Amino acid sequence: MDDQRGKGLSFARRIYAPRTFGLVLSCVSVMAALEPMNMPTWVWVLLLINSLAWSHLAFQLSSHSVYPYRAERNNLLMDSVFGGFWVATIQFNPLPAVTILSMIMMNNVSVGGPKMLVRGAVAQGLGIILSWLLFGVAFNPDTTSVQIYACLPMLTLYPFAIGMVSYRMAIKLAEHKRALSALSRTDSLTGLLNHGSWKDLLQLSFHKCQQSHSNATLALIDIDHFKHINDNYGHIVGDSVLRQLSIALKENLRAEDLAGRYGGDEFCVILPNRSLAQAQAQEIMERLRHVCSHYHYPDEPDLQVSLSIGLASCRPEFTDASMWLNEADKALYIAKNTGRDKISIGAGDMLADTLLSKP
Repeated sequence: MDDQRGKGLSFARRIYAPRTFGLVLSCVSVMAALEPMNMPTWVWVLLLINSLAWSHLAFQLSSHSVYPYRAERNNLLMDSVFGGFWVATIQFNPLPAVTILSMIMMNNVSVGGPKMLVRGAVAQGLGIILSWLLFGVAFNPDTTSVQIYACLPMLTLYPFAIGMVSYRMAIKLAEHKRALSALSRTDSLTGLLNHGSWKDLLQLSFHKCQQSHSNATLALIDIDHFKHINDNYGHIVGDSVLRQLSIALKENLRAEDLAGRYGGDEFCVILPNRSLAQAQAQEIMERLRHVCSHYHYPDEPDLQVSLSIGLASCRPEFTDASMWLNEADKALYIAKNTGRDKISIGAGDMLADTLLSKP
């Protein structure tokens, strides 16, 4: 409910300025049409109240309502009632009438689409009937030059104001869309790429390597005995370990390296243009392993963190990205089953290194 109220208040604030501006411009158009009609004083007073006070009263009604959005939609219907009333009161003088009704219709459509358009049309009809009951049914097909000039500000400035409001809303929506897109691609705890996003980038990186015949290394990282950390020190400490590792990854990788959380306590990194043959990837992962081994938790001085890491290069004989991932997974399995806290490379890479080193 609080969230709905906040959105409703934001909606009311966005409408407040355009309504105030539009009512003042409409007042000029209606005054020009009323001037030759010799209307009673109370009509002029009502016009001034509608033009100068209604927007402020409407904002107070919506801002103090339990449901501001609903209250503001009712205010828009009241705008339609006033619009219909003034259109009938000026005897449907063509240019002022069309100007006022079209602006009201634009407001209703922009807020509630076809449904609000229909409700607004009904409200305008009520305003027209009210005016006919007070002043009778009359039509004036003639528009003077003064009335034409009086409508020009409404025809030019009000659409400009609505356009600016729409532009700002479009900018905000684009920002929200980018933020949501980023959230959908990242892991909420670590801020790294989530499993799905990283797997998509793995496919892209694999195809790029195959097409350009470039080097790339894949690293799978596992926090040793992470279940033991959670069981003995608690999940809060476990989450802290995960965050610390993600920070270390961000600090020790290049901008083009792609790090993600593969799941649970496993992390994954794609290192483009890094070769196992030249030990570039090993150096990066060894630095990461060293950094993590020196973590100190003031409340848990006995806690030690170590990493097991499996590395695999993207080789020409791989036919898809899953073979590359499987090779790195096998290397990680070797690291975990031969003492942990170490870096292992895939069997295929070891064989390739052996063949290259033969005279």
